[in-house]
Amino acid sequence: MPAKYLKALHYLVPLAVLVAAIVLRWQDVPMVGQLRATLFDTYQQIAPREFEDVGVRILDIDEKSLAELGQWPWPRTRMAELVYRLRAGGAAIVGFDIVFAEADRTSPMRVVESWPQNDDMQTIRDLAATLPDHDDLFAQFIGGVGNIVTVAQLTRDTADRAPAQIGNFSVGGEAGRQLFDFIPVLPGANSSLSQLENAAAGNGLVNVAPGGDGVVRRVPLMLALDMELPVIGKPVYPTLSMEMLRVLQQAPRTMNVRMSGSGGKVRWTSTEGIDAIRVGAITIPTDQNGYMWVHYTGHKPERYISASDVLHDRVGPDELANTAILIGTSAAGLLDLRSSPLNPILPGVEIHAEMLEQMLLEHFLTRPYWSAEAETLALLIAGLMLVFAIPRLGAVWPAIFGVVLIGGAIYVSWWAYQTHLMLIDPAYATITLMAVYVIGSFIGFMRTEGEKRQVRTAFASYLSPALVEQLAQHPERLKLGGETRDMTLLFCDVRGFTTISETFKSDPQGLTRLINRLLTPLTDCILARQGTIDKYMGDCIMAFWNAPLDVPAHPVNACDSALAMFKALDVLNAERKAEAEAEGVPFLPLMIGAGINSGPCVVGNMGSDQRFDYSVLGDAVNLAARLEGQSKSYGVDIVLGPDTAAAAQDRFAIVQLDLIAVKGKTEAVRIFALLGDDTLRTDPTFIALSQNHEAMLAAYRSQNWDQAEHLIATCRSADIDSLETLYGLYEDRIASFRATPPGPDWDGVYVATSK
Repeated sequence: MPAKYLKALHYLVPLAVLVAAIVLRWQDVPMVGQLRATLFDTYQQIAPREFEDVGVRILDIDEKSLAELGQWPWPRTRMAELVYRLRAGGAAIVGFDIVFAEADRTSPMRVVESWPQNDDMQTIRDLAATLPDHDDLFAQFIGGVGNIVTVAQLTRDTADRAPAQIGNFSVGGEAGRQLFDFIPVLPGANSSLSQLENAAAGNGLVNVAPGGDGVVRRVPLMLALDMELPVIGKPVYPTLSMEMLRVLQQAPRTMNVRMSGSGGKVRWTSTEGIDAIRVGAITIPTDQNGYMWVHYTGHKPERYISASDVLHDRVGPDELANTAILIGTSAAGLLDLRSSPLNPILPGVEIHAEMLEQMLLEHFLTRPYWSAEAETLALLIAGLMLVFAIPRLGAVWPAIFGVVLIGGAIYVSWWAYQTHLMLIDPAYATITLMAVYVIGSFIGFMRTEGEKRQVRTAFASYLSPALVEQLAQHPERLKLGGETRDMTLLFCDVRGFTTISETFKSDPQGLTRLINRLLTPLTDCILARQGTIDKYMGDCIMAFWNAPLDVPAHPVNACDSALAMFKALDVLNAERKAEAEAEGVPFLPLMIGAGINSGPCVVGNMGSDQRFDYSVLGDAVNLAARLEGQSKSYGVDIVLGPDTAAAAQDRFAIVQLDLIAVKGKTEAVRIFALLGDDTLRTDPTFIALSQNHEAMLAAYRSQNWDQAEHLIATCRSADIDSLETLYGLYEDRIASFRATPPGPDWDGVYVATSK
């Protein structure tokens, strides 16, 4: 490439990389978001939140409780007893991380419904009807002891009833945008029983928002319900921890949502959204969509109290005093397990407990709404400095400058996390700046390595590019030796080359130009499909696949190359015919035949210690060369060996030619003709031909000459010209065998007498 173009590329390519990276960052594609999340996870793993006991406890329906008290779900009377004991023990508030969506099956009337329905049982049914319903008793306990928060879950399914909205929201900020333009909106809900919700002091949501990798880093503090029910607008519900915070403070039911730009605050970017939520005396900062970042301490056993210990009076007298209790489960069978940056598996209730702790401590991990724009602007400035510095200063000083920038960004990010609990992402900028530097330095390297590239180009004229690169990387391989690989070989030769050569007796240079003109497009067809040119032998090409580099579908690639070579030949002949007509000289079309075979071969550096070449040896190679010679005998363009045909039969139109012992071999092989690509293979005419053709071969080999001739006539009606010579050949054989029958031991093998 001319030096002036390389100089321009020295600026344009790194600049294009920078612009593309900024576009990806601004679109916040999942890969970028996952990179950022992984970095923030690392920060928490290095320096998690220190555990401070503010009285948040998890009443755990654990494996021990299930073993002692029976399987879940427990009767609501037991749940009522549990609530009573907690409040009597001094718990300030109790919140459920359990949705009581179904009626208690142990209520008296529901129990007798499953019993035999006869007159003898009527007295028991009448008595059961006088007994209180367990759900109603549970609701009375909830209302009686007070400060109980029930839960619901918004879902993507449909629902018949909206959950009770106890805590609600008012919005302050810029006009023109609705709250549910930013927060998650779901169409369905899974609610607790209405009598339980109506008796509770609060009703929250248990929804969390795992990332694409299943890790819970943020939790939505509000979600909206959008379902076709007789409700006005889209009701917005608080999350469990925030609803418990409201009830615990005896705060008004209406919580205040502060939008960006509210209260006259200066908004430094164009980003709109939610800024914070005020619940009583506590303000909770959020991201623009109302999510709260969870700053985890990790699993702490001191948070947990077993439910069976409470019900069996195994809890100390002051252990429940002034606590905020969340009732949930760590039992694996109840399927409420989540992942956090610190724990691959933890009970979902622990997430709500950690959030409530943060709210009570007013300890909040934040990612400011302006962070994305600030990070992008910093990346743009630093990237432009690198783009223009590298061509002028070389590689060393920009590298030092980049290391300082990247180190400073990482330090500022860590300092912001440690001292201000602020999440700033330096990772994406670091990777982008490294990419800009590497690209810019690489182009500079290209400018200084022009002579070396010229040497490589010169060698590539004699060796395959893959081999040149392999030898450049591993010069120790420049020695005699080889390896056994399964390979596909292709031989291609010009038919009637002697006749064509005679027309160039007085112009040998013209013959050379013609051969080069032919071999160039044929070579391109092979190289474009991962083939390696072994050698040119006058008008013949020898190529192979699956060496020196792996080519998984090498038989398919070889067949595809052969078909492409014939198409390229048609184009070349059309050009030459037009040129001959314009010059008023006779036109002799170029015609080729090809043989392809697959099998184990030895490939490597062959020759002597003084001179050697990368080539291939083996029986499969010899058979491929013989198959090319048979293409003329059978009147087809491309002849395939059995292994190649077996590997390619589902991708190409292939018919069996013969069972033949080629010259120089005693063992017979089945050979095949490659007639076309998948379009022809799936054509109904070809499908019918293929079936009749196989039937013809079967009749021929069983010496049913009449049936074979009848099927030859049927096959000819398919009007595939490339098989006309083949069917004529079989007619001649049949005529000969009628005169001289081959005998009962004849196995249908044809012994070739020519290459």
